[in-house]
Amino acid sequence: MDRTPPSGTAHSGASHRFRSELRRWRTRQGLTQRALAERVRFSRETVAAVESGRRFGSHEFAVRCDEVLDTGGRLAALWPQVAAEQLAADGRRGPRFGEVARLDPAAAPPPARRDASDPEAVVAAIDELRELIGQVLGQPDADVPPPPGPR
Repeated sequence: MDRTPPSGTAHSGASHRFRSELRRWRTRQGLTQRALAERVRFSRETVAAVESGRRFGSHEFAVRCDEVLDTGGRLAALWPQVAAEQLAADGRRGPRFGEVARLDPAAAPPPARRDASDPEAVVAAIDELRELIGQVLGQPDADVPPPPGPR
């Protein structure tokens, strides 16, 4: 699940570099947003929203774009900084509609604290939160297709 950045972050450092690199590599390869979306198995709307700064992408989105666009890992290398900006934006904004889990806090041990200056820890925390929110809301990640295989 991608996050919508608040209006003030549309031009933030790492997010701006990520968007610029994505667009530059996509156009260098001669791909439309739709063509890239089909190759990375995300929606065209997601590609457009990430490029325009209306949404944050995901680590998986960055990795798939790196593979398709043959960037040498440039987008994934930017991802920890983008994730840190996303975490900061989420912290300023607070929970979004329906994201507050109605769980008994005594039922689960408190999560281990992570070092917020460690980009990998930030990415891992965001991924865990996305999974937990999806479980609580009973909503699968609409931008990530199901794994290939028999249905």
